[in-house]
Order: sequence, then structure tokens, then C-alpha cells
Amino acid sequence: MCGICGIYNLNKKPVEVDKLNKMAKLIRHRGPDDEGFLLVNTTNKVIRHCHEADSIPEIKAQTQFLHNDFQADLGLGFRRLSILDLSPKGHQPMSIDDGKYWIVFNGEIYNYIELRQELKQLGHTFDTATDTEVILMAYKQWGTACLNRFNGMWSFALWDSTNQMLFCARDRFGVKPFNYYYDGNQFIFGSEIKQILANDIEKTVNEEVIYKSLKIGSYLINSDSSYFNTIKILPHSHFIIIKEGKMKIERYYDLPTHNFASSSLNFEDSCNEYRNLFVDAVKLRMRSDVEVGSALSGGLDSSAIVATAVGCTDKQFKTFSSYYTHAPQYDERKWIQLVTDTFQTKPYFVSASAETVMQELSDITWHHDFPVPGSSPISQNYVMKIARENGVTVLLDGQGSDEITGGYHHAFYRYYAYLLKSGKLLRFAKEYPDYLKYNPKGSTVAKLIKLAAVLFFSESSLYKQEAKRNLQNPLSVSFDDTSIFDNIKDLKTDKLSNFLYNQMMSTSIQTLLHFEDRNSMAHSIESRVPFLDYRLVEFAFSLPPEYKIHKHLGKYIHREALKSIVPSAIMDRNDKVGFLAPGEHFWLRNEMKPFIENIFESNNFKNRSIYNHQLIRAKYREYQNGNGTYANMIWQIMALEIWFNRFVD
Repeated sequence: MCGICGIYNLNKKPVEVDKLNKMAKLIRHRGPDDEGFLLVNTTNKVIRHCHEADSIPEIKAQTQFLHNDFQADLGLGFRRLSILDLSPKGHQPMSIDDGKYWIVFNGEIYNYIELRQELKQLGHTFDTATDTEVILMAYKQWGTACLNRFNGMWSFALWDSTNQMLFCARDRFGVKPFNYYYDGNQFIFGSEIKQILANDIEKTVNEEVIYKSLKIGSYLINSDSSYFNTIKILPHSHFIIIKEGKMKIERYYDLPTHNFASSSLNFEDSCNEYRNLFVDAVKLRMRSDVEVGSALSGGLDSSAIVATAVGCTDKQFKTFSSYYTHAPQYDERKWIQLVTDTFQTKPYFVSASAETVMQELSDITWHHDFPVPGSSPISQNYVMKIARENGVTVLLDGQGSDEITGGYHHAFYRYYAYLLKSGKLLRFAKEYPDYLKYNPKGSTVAKLIKLAAVLFFSESSLYKQEAKRNLQNPLSVSFDDTSIFDNIKDLKTDKLSNFLYNQMMSTSIQTLLHFEDRNSMAHSIESRVPFLDYRLVEFAFSLPPEYKIHKHLGKYIHREALKSIVPSAIMDRNDKVGFLAPGEHFWLRNEMKPFIENIFESNNFKNRSIYNHQLIRAKYREYQNGNGTYANMIWQIMALEIWFNRFVD
């Protein structure tokens, strides 16, 4: 796990080495253990491997110091967080075949041991015990098709000197980030947007993305755009090739929609296969030469990960949790203790205060590169922090199960629409009353209207209607609401599978993975997400909708498959909701009230032409008088202004 960056001047102008160095220094938090650089003159094919101040002594003895005395049009930078093969052999940039192939790589290839053995049988020899070298050899053997052989998370840039080609790729589901700038003459990339901003590029703010972000209550839209017009995000499942002065982006992976709901396994066999794939996913992610721990919330997903992981280590397994005492649903320590007592783990807890958050929110925003649209991601930040403080460098986390087995409430509408549309009226008649009974929030009439809408409208239409119905626009600018979800796909499959596909490939999981990466890497933690093992994801999508939702239960197969692993009390919980944090509904009305009012009274805020100041002031008064309707919007405006102060002003 590391941080990467690079500058490629397609017009052959020399790379400004000082800027490349600055780009690497800006992400020292992603890799405090080592740093390295590669300079390439692509015309005469001369390559220089360089070090800088933070490079380890062994590398300094073998390489030249990074100077501006070399006419390179390609420069790669790297920061290392040592996870596999802690020796100097794990240093990057790494090469094989006497420098024919070079790579800077951020992530982990969990099946690297199996791939190394396969490649050895094909005649390749290895000098390290790293997964990085496996990527290089796999590329040498299979070319860009190597990507579909990897089980892991990655973003990397690989220089193929034989073909004079830069090959950059991002993993299937977007666990690891890759941001870039391209104007036809220059290609600049980095793990974080702030690295690209360190260069002389146009830095105009993308007001359309800000508008769309506020409309859906998150920053990350289903597109390749960032908050800056000139900086793009390489979509997951895609790669970039730059060759002969031209750049092209290609997709190498998509969920196999032709296999959706095609499995012929009965429910019991499906549960066994789901459990086996999950257990193997955890075991693969326990591969590490440093200590592995886990985040633990007290719910089914994180509890199942802990229950499995403790059997994969000889050490007492460490768990890390966040809690608050503002309301019972904010404090899950009794459930967490049940898990830690059952599996004899060593628990650590953190409860961030409003005072601490106020002091550190600007720095947290800096790590995220975007406004932090709620207080839950901030809580995750402190979980990562205590993990690092207590000797853990790799942390397992539970993102993904909701997106693959129907954990969100909107999935129920799609499931019951599927039953009606497919003529399974008897099953609908048996199950729908149970759903209504156990989901009393909202009227039955409202639920039936929503069900009818899902039944008769396409998935993309439903998303666009939702965007139009969202809260009032707090900005002085507006854009076409119907374009907010342009990338939502209408598949020729059942309603539930279509919904979950978009959750995985376009909306929900992308935002959660951004939080996962930035919060963990801010504290030099590698975070791994077993539920996003592509084998488990593809298997879940191959199952019929009836295996995912049953009566009032979402994630049905998930629950049934893991009930032999997780304590029954955790499995039987009916009060579990998404992780809650008190920022929006407690702090902003109390301890953080002066903090946010200082922001709203600041000259920067008052002079910011993007805001509808009258509307924001009116909604803030309503919020302070007890109306919680606009709590999220108030937090998001505060977060946006903190972002402006840190990145624009």
C-alpha cells in the first residue's frame, strides 16, 4: 500500500523535478516508510532511478539523488507503506528485465502467491516476495489482459519501455484512487487531487459537480469529474494507455450481467458457497508481513469478518470501534463487547468530541480532497487513527455487503416490483404483508405508490425523479437535474439486480470507498474490504432475487450463510441501522454552533457568489429552532466552505 504520482510531458519538455518531488512529499502519509523516483528520457530511452531524503539507506546507496540535471519527459514518484516483503527489495519504482518494465503501484494483489506459482510454471523467475513484481511479470506474460487475473485493489502506472507506452489502471470496484490531468501535451496523475494541484494547471472550480453533489447529499457523482474542471477521476474497471503522444481510456471489466440471477443452486448450497467465498476472501486479506486488525461496529458484517479473521492469526486479534453517548442508537458497545468476548479479541474504543473535530476538520478535509459530507466519515477517521496508534497497519472493514445482497431499504421496492413483474403473485401475497408489518415507518399508501413507480418506471428515471424531489438548492447556480445520474444503467434484467448493479458500479459504493481510502491512508493504514472480493460479488449477483430479500429481511442469504459464524444475538438484532454520528443533529446545535456561525459570518463565505445566502440563513434558523429537515444540508454547506478555504482561497 502506497501513494503514487507522475508527470508525462507528451510534448517532450523536461519534467520539472521539483514539482514531482513535491507531489510525492504531499502524500507522505500514504507511505512514510520509503520513497523513490524514476526519470525517463523517452527519446533516447535513458532511465535514471533516483532517491530523495526519505528513501531508505540501501536505496540511497544504489541510486542517484533526484536532481534537475536530467532531460526527462516522464517522471514517476512513489511513497511506500511496507506491507509485503519488508526488505529493500520491495522498494518502488520497481523494474524487471533490466529495466524494460517499471511500475509504481498502490494496493494489494491478494492472490499474488497463486499467480507467482502460475507464472513460474510459465518460465518466469522472481527476485522478490512482493505482489508488485507479480504485476510486472503478469503484464509481461499477458499484457493489459493481466488485470482480469488479479484479485485485489490497485491503482498503478507501468512504463513499458519496449513499446514506449504508459499503462495506468484502477481496480474493478474503485477501492484505490487514481486522479489525473490531461491537456494533450501533459499527463499528470496522483493518488490524491492535491498532488495535481501542485502543478501549473488551470484550477477553476467545477460548479456543476458541486451542485449535483449537494442535490444527492454526497460529493461523489457517478462520473469521472472532480471539484476542479481540469482534474478527472479514472473510473474503476478502466485503464489508460498513452502511446505515440495520444491517450485512450478503455474498460476492461464489468459485472457479468448475462449471469445475473442465473444460478441453479438451491438455497442451502448457495449459502454454503457464499460462506466459503467469504471465508476465503478474509483469509486472502490476512496475507501480510505486518499486523492485521479490524474495524468493528457491532453489526453482522464486521462481526463476521472478526469471527473469521481470528482463526487466521496466532496473535490476539485487535478490533477498533467508535461510539457516542448522545442516544442509544449511537452507542453499540454492548454488541461490540459481545463479539470481542466471544472471540477473545483485544478491543479499542474511540469517541471523538466536537472540540476535537472542530480543531481537525480542516485537516481531515485536506486528506479527503473534497468536502466531508457528514460526521460518520469523520468517526471512521478516528477509528483508523487509534488502529495506527496501537500497532496495526492493515485493517479489515465491512463495506460492500449491502450493495451485493440488498441491504438498503430501496432494494425492497425493487424486489417486490420484480415479484409482480415476473408474475409471482402468490409469493408477493405471502411476503408483502410481512414487509408492511415490520416496516411501519410511512403509510401503506405511500409504500404502494413507491412500489408502483418502481414497477412502471426505468431505474434511470427513478434516480432522476429522486434528484428533482430533493431539497431546495442552497446555491445561486443551478444545472440540469436530469443529468445528475447520466451513468445509471437500465439493464435487461430483474429490477433488484438492476438496482444493485448501479449501487455497485455507479453510486453508493464509490462514495464509501473514497471515505475508506482517505480516512485510512491519512493515518498510514491499509484498509481491506473482503465483501468486495470480485468472486463473492459475482456469485451474489448470480443468485435469484428471492435469495437476497425474504419478507421483511434484506441481505437474506448473507444472514443465513453467516449465521454459523456470528453470535446469534448479533444475527437476531433488529435495531441495527447504518453507523450514526452526532455531528448533524447534536454538535451543530450545541458545541459546534459558534464554529459554524463563525463560518457563516466570515467575509469569505459572505463574498462567495456560489451560495444562495438568504436561503441558507433561513434554513439555518429553522434548524436551530428544532427543524431537523435541513440538518444534512447545513453540515454540507459548512463542509463545502471549509473545502473552499483549504483548497481554493
